Amino acid sequence: MQTLDVNNSGLPDLQYVLMVLALSTSDLENLNVPMTVRETLFNRCWALLHETPPPEKREERIIDLRQGEEVTLDAMVTVIRQTFDEHGISQLTWDHPPSEPTRSSTPEAQPLVDRLQKFHPGGSDSPQSKSQHN
Repeated sequence: MQTLDVNNSGLPDLQYVLMVLALSTSDLENLNVPMTVRETLFNRCWALLHETPPPEKREERIIDLRQGEEVTLDAMVTVIRQTFDEHGISQLTWDHPPSEPTRSSTPEAQPLVDRLQKFHPGGSDSPQSKSQHN
């Protein structure tokens, strides 16, 4: 069982937001966050970056944080914590092993992926990274 403390995750803000949004938009059935709360969270974070309504199709419900600024990131952290607090959720729990990526990284994201792999022991052994470096 994996857990994430909503108010004291120990993660940098960007990693925290990415983790929570990934969990919230996932198909994980054993995440302790009801689907209605997940949708509310996504919609509120979407509104911080867009003036249009959030997409309805699940596969289009992706928030691109590259267009935001530090103040936007701070606002997302606050929105996430407030949303979970409103629903009495102080810790996220789920039971799912890490899975292989379903898509290759975009050329724009590859420098970040390469830097992150330096911090993740064994990250260069993944099939994706082998195919990208061969």
